[in-house]
Amino acid sequence: MPGGGRRLVGGDRGSFTAELAAGLPALVLLLLAGLTAVNAVGTQASCLHAAREAALAAARGADGSTDGRGAGPPGAEMSVSIDGERVYVTVRAPVRTLGGRLPRITVVATAVAALEPGAGELDQ
Repeated sequence: MPGGGRRLVGGDRGSFTAELAAGLPALVLLLLAGLTAVNAVGTQASCLHAAREAALAAARGADGSTDGRGAGPPGAEMSVSIDGERVYVTVRAPVRTLGGRLPRITVVATAVAALEPGAGELDQ
């Protein structure tokens, strides 16, 4: 067997290390982006829940801002407005990116509810 099953030593030595060094930063970046997206979806769900709670409370004549703040994520801003026979509530909350120094993402959720008959006017 000329040459037989022998390989030349050192032909591709260190290629795994080079590939790992090139691919690891991309893998970490994808992991951070995925975790930030999961965090944003969770914050979005909290904002939607707070907007629904506030819209229902305001439709009944209560102060929707007070009722919705307890259900919202920390740092959320809420606006309640009445237009005719409907109550509109918008909740905005910042989402911290896991990169640390990257700008924050803002998620927004809106809910609408019909005013119930006999509900008092909401002071704004």
